[in-house]
Amino acid sequence: MSVVSRKDIEAAALRINSRVRRTPVIQLEEAAFGIDAEIFLKLELFQHTGSFKPRGAFNRILSADVPRAGVITASGGNHGQAVAYAAKVLGIDAEIFVPEGSPALKAERIRRHGAALTVTGQYYDDAMDACRARALETGALLVHPYDHPDVVAGQGMVGQEMEDQLPDVDTILVAVGGGGLAAGIAAWYQSERKVVTVEPENCTTLASALAAGQPVDVRVSGIASDALGARKIGEIPFSIAREHVTEAVLVSDEAILEARQRLWESLRIVAEPGGVASLAALLSAAYVPDMGERVGVIICGGNTASLPDPLP
Repeated sequence: MSVVSRKDIEAAALRINSRVRRTPVIQLEEAAFGIDAEIFLKLELFQHTGSFKPRGAFNRILSADVPRAGVITASGGNHGQAVAYAAKVLGIDAEIFVPEGSPALKAERIRRHGAALTVTGQYYDDAMDACRARALETGALLVHPYDHPDVVAGQGMVGQEMEDQLPDVDTILVAVGGGGLAAGIAAWYQSERKVVTVEPENCTTLASALAAGQPVDVRVSGIASDALGARKIGEIPFSIAREHVTEAVLVSDEAILEARQRLWESLRIVAEPGGVASLAALLSAAYVPDMGERVGVIICGGNTASLPDPLP
């Protein structure tokens, strides 16, 4: 039995529905991008703070007894913004740790939401180590970016919404960093639809774990590492993915940049690199749908300070 159930996701939706946006789905034209399938984009970059992350942050916080010290987390940037935003809305203190490589835009947005920000360490895991040590000092509630059932259940709302918006979808493509979003979606569908995960070739947390039969440390680098650069898949996401993810595919940095450019040129939607990894899987043929297959693609993040370069 999955550690996160549909009932958990339904309960999360009731708990946080008034706090988050129901993000839109758009259907692309026939043979969009030269692909002979029906393609639908779930635009999670239109969520508060520019990514899906507030769903899990709100559900974790509202499911717990928050101490006077407030909440604390570590993040590459998107989860930190979500926790800072949720804390501001709920009127509690937040402390966020990010690594030195976190984009300045994401760090600045964390500050704008009123959270205390500490920049430390080269990688996300270094920031998390510092965060855990600080949490022991203060007693603040740790809001893990992906490895907690309440966080996964909150992210699972994306799957719940998609089923309502696209009841006949065949396949969902979703990017993986620590695995919370993919796990939430997989937990919702319970293998009733294909869930295909997508990772950069330089951030293979889930693909490596599936090959090894357990979470393992991997090296992380590349253009999407700030959003998808966890060194190890979460234990909870892995347990769900092992049971309910159909396929795990990898894409190159070049494919991600191409997908970002084509999304902008075709739809005037600006996403961050990690946010378009799922689309890159379609455009690069890392995932090849059957003719007429109905494919839902999660565009999961839009926190970027620049437009894509023009297509040649």
